[in-house]
Amino acid sequence: MNENQKIGKVILAGAGPGDPDLISLKAVKALRQADVVILDRLVSSEIIDEHVSSEALVIYAGKQAGKGYSTRQSTINQMLVEYALQGKNVVRLKGGDVSIFSNVLDELQALVDHSIPFEMIPGISAALGAAAYSGIPLTARDHSTAVRFLTYFKKETLPDEYWKELAATEDTLVFYMSGETLPKIIQKLSANNVSSEKSLALIEQATTPNQRVRVFELNKYTDTSSISFISPALLIVGKTVALHERFKWKENYEGSAYYFQPLTSALTTIDADEIVNQLNN
Repeated sequence: MNENQKIGKVILAGAGPGDPDLISLKAVKALRQADVVILDRLVSSEIIDEHVSSEALVIYAGKQAGKGYSTRQSTINQMLVEYALQGKNVVRLKGGDVSIFSNVLDELQALVDHSIPFEMIPGISAALGAAAYSGIPLTARDHSTAVRFLTYFKKETLPDEYWKELAATEDTLVFYMSGETLPKIIQKLSANNVSSEKSLALIEQATTPNQRVRVFELNKYTDTSSISFISPALLIVGKTVALHERFKWKENYEGSAYYFQPLTSALTTIDADEIVNQLNN
């Protein structure tokens, strides 16, 4: 690269939880000025259609929590670096917020290691979107005064002593990326004598037209083998879940369609890898 060539800037931006109208004005401005947009699977296509220039290069770099086809994080890191070194304005668009369960640390490290300027634009996280669109306050007087954000996609993630604390706490618990372990979560909380005043909400495809909310009574629900869900799904546990029935304002979707299409083809990963190969040649 010519020493006098200007290095581009990378903007790490949150797109919000699904509803395309929940993206921030600042993120929209960044998208309109972008030369390259590298986006997650959980980003509404309407955001790209409405706010990204037709001249911009849009790269789909989706992940699926170990299922199907996923773009390697190292590939994403390299694309961010290489395009910025070409002097391009790059937007890395992530579903939800940029700083909650988003692998942002790897991307920040790659940018700092190569002295590439960057900026972070927050987005509405899935927990906040799901709670608001379900009529479930995450904190509420006489119900809960604090919230914990967790994930439980591997059984060894949380030790037994921590489950005891989670069952006893008055905090509202929000589990990201934990739909597949929902039966285990119910089992662990019940085994640690969770209060009968607490319930669990399974919120699928939150804030989208395909949103569905189901509520489970932790101490009464024993047959967890039949639980199924559509990704993405988020779990809220606590006393505030009981408020859903009174304050729900959005009707449940009763179909089985995906709002964010699953990655059923290697096309996304191949495209990203081919682009990196081209950049290196």
